[in-house]
Amino acid sequence: MQQNPSPTRVLVVDDDPTVAEVVAGYLGRAGFAVDRAADGPGALARAAARRPDLVVLDLMLPGMDGLEVCRALRDKGPVPVIMLTARGDEEDRILGLEIGADDYVTKPFSPRELVLRVESVLRRGRTGPRVPGPSGSGPGSGPGSGLGSDEVTHRAGITLDPLARRAAREGRELALTVREFDLLAFLLRHPGVAFTREELMREVWGWDFGDLSTVTVHVRRLRGKVEDDPAAPRLIQTVWGIGYRFDAPPETDDKAHGEERRDEGRGSGSDA
Repeated sequence: MQQNPSPTRVLVVDDDPTVAEVVAGYLGRAGFAVDRAADGPGALARAAARRPDLVVLDLMLPGMDGLEVCRALRDKGPVPVIMLTARGDEEDRILGLEIGADDYVTKPFSPRELVLRVESVLRRGRTGPRVPGPSGSGPGSGPGSGLGSDEVTHRAGITLDPLARRAAREGRELALTVREFDLLAFLLRHPGVAFTREELMREVWGWDFGDLSTVTVHVRRLRGKVEDDPAAPRLIQTVWGIGYRFDAPPETDDKAHGEERRDEGRGSGSDA
């Protein structure tokens, strides 16, 4: 008798029992298996006992805050993290992204939006079992997702394998978060094309709205992993007044393919 695959497991960490109950309820109805914790030590104990496929993590926790919990989770291995933050905590949100959070949702938030964010992050990362929910629905799916084919890409000394979710530079494997990997994959497939932050938010994150500092932070983190000198980047260039462009050195860049993909990368909704 064939067994059904285990449901995707989400760990919800929030010291507000009402918020935790509502979030867990919506995730449960969307088909996820949900664990709950009310503080940092409890979250780490839960994660150690049963590794979650994704963590919904409140930034403001008693004692051990969400940033510390995120760092500790990352030390144990890659796991997608969506942070819950207050609207006024922009610096903390940026810091959360810098230490490896894949996305964040500001309070007060729509539980349905949070479920869509969870599905989007899991879909992008291909983490764990199949993500529940309607096939092909939600943000980040369909032709607008912009992440291209499953072919291995080689450019500027970087090798990216989308099926294995692995990337390396000069033979050295890169430790990338889900969103960092997707951003690198998108830029590698569209060399020489300048994209606005709005376009990158739409094509990589799959969202038509959101805090654009998310893109800025991820570009900065990615530069720190692929550039020889992140302070003077050669690969991921800032195009002032526009956004960002991936420049491959001439000896490794296939100019013909770059020209063919220039229009393909923008799509009909370009606002550059």
